[in-house]
Amino acid sequence: MTAHTHPAHRETVDAASRDKAARRSIIVSIWVNLLLSIAQVVIGVFAKSQALIADGIHTLSDLVADFVVLLAGYQSRKAPDADHQYGHQRYENAASLVLGMLLLVVGVGMLWSAAVKFHDPASIPTVHSIALWVALGALVAKEGLFRFMLAVAERVRSSMLVANAWHARSDAASSLVVAIGIVGNLMGYPILDPIAALIVGLLVTKMGWSFTWNSLHDLMDRAADEEESEAIRQTLLGTPGVASLHDLRTRKMGDLIQVDVHLEVDGSINVFAAHDIAEAARKRVMDSHHVLDVMTHIDPVGLEEPR
Repeated sequence: MTAHTHPAHRETVDAASRDKAARRSIIVSIWVNLLLSIAQVVIGVFAKSQALIADGIHTLSDLVADFVVLLAGYQSRKAPDADHQYGHQRYENAASLVLGMLLLVVGVGMLWSAAVKFHDPASIPTVHSIALWVALGALVAKEGLFRFMLAVAERVRSSMLVANAWHARSDAASSLVVAIGIVGNLMGYPILDPIAALIVGLLVTKMGWSFTWNSLHDLMDRAADEEESEAIRQTLLGTPGVASLHDLRTRKMGDLIQVDVHLEVDGSINVFAAHDIAEAARKRVMDSHHVLDVMTHIDPVGLEEPR
């Protein structure tokens, strides 16, 4: 059986690239969310728009999310130690779980706040027109932030950054709903403002549940998807000397994959040759896939077992 650590040079390059991209996207997100949340809450109070205030609180939650991502990114880059011998990559999965739970809490709070308004529709005030301009400005800013952050996340293949980017997209969607609600309110239908806040709450709650559920699965050793697992299988089978394989298992470790596999090789070769084949198979997988490590077990074939 052979087991090896991730090559130091490759890990350093990948970590440096991911770290730089993550810090840049998060810093941009922090500034955008800080300015937007202040504008939305202040103007929302002045303009008497519950939907705009709710959207501002949602934006404010992004600031907390950004700091969670920063902390997780720092922790996940730590080298393996005595307590975490496979590394700290799962801090990223934990961060995605926290983001999902944060969205759930914010979404439920929005639903409750909006529902209260329906008990006394007559008390819903007509909003000021400035609320519409702020909502439209927020929509443009959040959509731009989403596209920027998603491009960075996909380039470095980080599910944590993807989750944070879609958090920004949820804000863009909510700002669109808020703008529509404010327009309806200005046209003489005050009830549309809390309805918009209710829809925002539903969107946020749904996305929070999705992130929470997926993160829980990743933390419970979810396997790589079928396409990636099959690609790893073909890479292993393409290694000279590998006759076949069985018991290929994968599990997610942050955005990397841990692989365990039994390789079948010619039973007449010596242990050194078998070891070289296992090394070659591991190297091919490490070079071609987003894999943390490959654990191999050699099974001899082609010879009758001794009685």
